Formats: sequence, C-alpha cells, structure tokens
Amino acid sequence: MDTKAGRGLKSVALGLVVALGLGAATLFSAGADAAGTLVTRSGEHRVDIEVADTPDEREHGLMNRQSMPADAGMLFDFGIDRPVTMWMKNTYLPLDMVFMDASGTVTHIAVNAQPLSLDLIESDGPVRYVLELNGGAAARYGLKVGDRLKHPLVGKSSATP
Repeated sequence: MDTKAGRGLKSVALGLVVALGLGAATLFSAGADAAGTLVTRSGEHRVDIEVADTPDEREHGLMNRQSMPADAGMLFDFGIDRPVTMWMKNTYLPLDMVFMDASGTVTHIAVNAQPLSLDLIESDGPVRYVLELNGGAAARYGLKVGDRLKHPLVGKSSATP
C-alpha cells in the first residue's frame, strides 16, 4: 500500500543512504585535519592528511576502512622520536608506510604492506611520524629516503606518547 507515511519513510531511508554514502566519500576531504605536502625530487605533492595523535587513534589507525582517496593518508604522531612497529591487523587496504623523524624527513619506506597481515613492520630506527598512504603512492610520488613532509603538525609537540 502506497501511503503518505510509507512514502515519507522511503524518503527518509533514501536520504539516509545518500547521506551515508556522501559521508564516506568525503571522509578525508571534509574530515582531514590538514593538507600536507610531500617534497620529493619529482616535485611537491599535496596530500589530505588525517592525524592520529592520541593512543586510541594510533591504535585504531586505518583499521576496518574499505577505501581511501588516492591523494589522502593518515599521519601518526608518536610525540617523540623512538623505534616504531606497525602492523596491518584489520586493515583492508594495501599501504605504503613512510617513516619520518621530527623534522618530517623520510628515514624509511615500507611499500605495499599486505592487508590483514600480522607481520610486524619496523621503522628501522627512531622516528617521530609515520604517514600511511595507499599502496603504490610512494612510487607514484617518487618518494625516497631524505624527502620531506611539510605539515602544520610536523615540528610541534602535540601528541600523547
């Protein structure tokens, strides 16, 4: 039976589905904490960056996400330079992990980390930040050790170790 109430519920349900879809699509553009710039030998590359700077945010990271826009990433701030170990538990996206010191200089890159793997990915020395990008992005940007991230957070002491 097609009643006014029934049509109203269908409209609300459709609106909710559209809103959820748009919310997922704009997660990084509207929800990004700040844009950053990867400065490489091939040029400067803008990246929309979501920041994980609390213990809970760092623990959860990109877990359970099914997609991420091509020029987006998540920046983990550990508050101090220290050896860092990452993993891909409950992470469905292949990721490049860019390890950086307090100045934002790249010290190590782990490429195409395998989704859902429990293998440990080490920083190969003390780092302050890790930038997670879609798998293959580091190569697309021409990112190498010694390149740098410019971001409002880099160089500040805002994280809770």
